[in-house]
Order: sequence, then structure tokens, then C-alpha cells
Amino acid sequence: MTISEMIFADACKVIPGGVNSPVRSFQAVGMQPMIVASGSGDLICDVDGREFIDYCGSWGQLILGHAEPRVVRATQQQIEKGSSFGIATKIEGELARKIVELIPSVEKLRFVSSGTEATMTALRIARGYTGRQKIVKFIGHYHGHSDSLLVQAGSGVSALNVEATSKGVNASAIADTICLPFNDIGAVRSFLRSGNGEKIAAVIVEPIAGNMGVVLPEKGFLEMLREETALAGALLIFDEVITGFRVALGGAQGFFGIDPDMTCFGKIIGGGFPAAAVGGKAKIMDVLAPIGQVYQAGTLSGNPVAMCAGLETLRQLEVEGFYQRLEEKTKRLVLPIEKALEKIPGCIQRCGSMFTLFFGVKQVRNKEDLKSIDEAKFRRFFKALFERGIYIPPASSEAWFVSAAHTDERLDFTANVICSLLRDGI
Repeated sequence: MTISEMIFADACKVIPGGVNSPVRSFQAVGMQPMIVASGSGDLICDVDGREFIDYCGSWGQLILGHAEPRVVRATQQQIEKGSSFGIATKIEGELARKIVELIPSVEKLRFVSSGTEATMTALRIARGYTGRQKIVKFIGHYHGHSDSLLVQAGSGVSALNVEATSKGVNASAIADTICLPFNDIGAVRSFLRSGNGEKIAAVIVEPIAGNMGVVLPEKGFLEMLREETALAGALLIFDEVITGFRVALGGAQGFFGIDPDMTCFGKIIGGGFPAAAVGGKAKIMDVLAPIGQVYQAGTLSGNPVAMCAGLETLRQLEVEGFYQRLEEKTKRLVLPIEKALEKIPGCIQRCGSMFTLFFGVKQVRNKEDLKSIDEAKFRRFFKALFERGIYIPPASSEAWFVSAAHTDERLDFTANVICSLLRDGI
């Protein structure tokens, strides 16, 4: 047995499935999971000493790469002062002000520790603010694992069953959740205008889907959501846990020029540590306790180490030309692959530095299109890359990420390997 196999076998004795998040199990690719030991820049190293170029980046969180020196220094300095207090700290306000400065739709925000907490809190705020109960989400969009949103979802839960709803979720918990098709302007508009709009507290959407692979909104879809929710008196919530500060400094809302009522953030704002937030218009956010009657709390919310990491990360993203350079890196990798795909059933869908290579389809507009994906080909592809020292997300419908730490040499190596595999039919 390898060291990885021994560690995993031991973990299975005390952790369900040996992992603390299902997709880490590598079940979708039919392999033993990687047990990572360290990361630096664009590389990760497993406990067996194998090195991999990393295109997962902690699922998009590490836009600066692993163990970025300035982020490391900022967190070390805070740890020396204390890692957690459960008491308000100055750094919480500094990071909050930075996010408010960068995202015009956000006037106030509340920090939490995970994207699931952020979306769960956003729905509670929406219901408390509007006095309504029903929520609209989109088929294939994943908003964390809270009960009311774990229906017709994407990401790892979609492998559990066709409906993508977990056992243990009571029917009553999802009774007020309505699932509509993503990118279907007519169906969504018709639903909201046919007497249903006045019952809806909020519509929550990934402005760019990242949990069923990268699926962009069709022209006019987000604009329609903004218009129809305003007419119905419902709130529009953007789940930017992935896209926030990833596709642009202003997030997907800045990229598309849409002004949502509330936004959920995660991943990048923690700079490699567990942190997330929900923010929005002040009049909406002020329903939260202690000044309002919508309750939310968390001992580790606004953890000072995570706040330091997040603030230092955002400061680096503000440096002139950061996103232009990141775009150039991504194109360096993606463009040769796109050319190689011209004669092969498959496509790349991309926005900024996040993208997905889909096998067996020429376009993905919604979850229905995912039924045509060639899963067997993806498994062969994943294993072939893994054997050559390239790590991508171990599931066919997930986003890949390029970081500022990826070198031209490794991007070119990756592109050459992938193009060769595609030419050889994997």
C-alpha cells in the first residue's frame, strides 16, 4: 500500500467514507483519493511525494496560489496575537469596508464561516424582510447543503440520485422551494407573472453556474431576473461564493452590470481560510439581530485570522492589471485546447479564470444538457492527467481554476498534455 492508501484506510475507520466532503473521495473517477501534504504556488504535493500542477485551487479559493507569502505573513502575525476570541475585532470592519468599497450593491454585510451559512442566512433575511415564505432556485445550481436549498442541486449531491435531494431532508423543508430551469427566460418570466411572484421572498441564482460546470447566463437572463423580481417585490440574491472576486474585481454582478439586492460571498474572501459573508442593501441587512429580529450567530464568524488572509488577498487583487494578467494566463492554457476540440465531441465553457472542459457535448446551457456528458471519457482523462502530474477537480461537472501563481511553463505543459490526449482519443 502507498502512504496515501494507508492514511485513507485509517481515516475510513473514524470518518464516514474517509473524507469530510464527498467529492474528495474520488468515487466519480474510480480512484483512491489523493492525500495532500503541502502546496506552494501552483503546485501541490501528496504524502507519497508526488507533485501535481493544481487546477482546483481549493475549489477556486486560492486565486493567488498556495501559501502566498504576503498572505502567510499576515496570518502569522495575527496568530501570534491570538487566533480566535469570539469578540469583535478591528479587522472584521476593515475587510467589510473593503468589500463594500469594491461591490456597489453591498452596503452592509455579515460574516459567517462557510458558503452554506451565507446562503442559508440570505434566505432567512429575505423571508424576514419580505414576510413571504417561498424561494426560487434553479435546477443544477448548488447553494450549499442547507435543507431548503438541497433540491435539484448541482455539485457532488447530484450523484446521489436523479432528483439531487439528500435523504434526511424533510419534505416540509423544501415545500417552499421552487426549482425553475436556468437560462429559460420565458418559463421564469411566465412563472413570476402568473400570480406566483407575490408569494416569492427571493430568487437565488449563481450568476455564472460553477457547480454543474461553468455555465454562463444567456443574454438577457440576469436582466430579466432583475426586472421581474423588482416587479414582484421579491429579492434577487446572487450566490457569488465562487464568482465573487474570481471573474472580476466587482464579481459577476460587476462583470454583467446587474445590481442584486443581496450577495453571498465565500472562498476568495477567506484567502485560504474558512470565511464567507452575506451582504446587501442596508435596509435589508438591518433586519439582522442585534438590531433586527432575524437571528444569526456564529462563534467563529469574522475569525481574525481568516479576515487578515481575506483582506491581504483583496489588496493584491486591486493591483492594476491583476485580472488582465490572469486572463492572459487562462487563455494561454485554454486556447490550444479549444482548437484541439474542434474535431472532437466536447467543448470548453469559460468566464475569466474559471472554465470547464465538457466531453460529449458542444454546449451546456442547463442541467438537462449534462445528461449527454461522456463520463467514461472524463474518468480516463482524469486518470491520464493525474498520472502525468496534473490535478483537476475529480468530477466531470466542476469548474477548473487558474491562479496568479501558474507559470507559463506549467500552463504550456498542461496544454500540450491535454491536446495530446485529445488527439490520441484518450
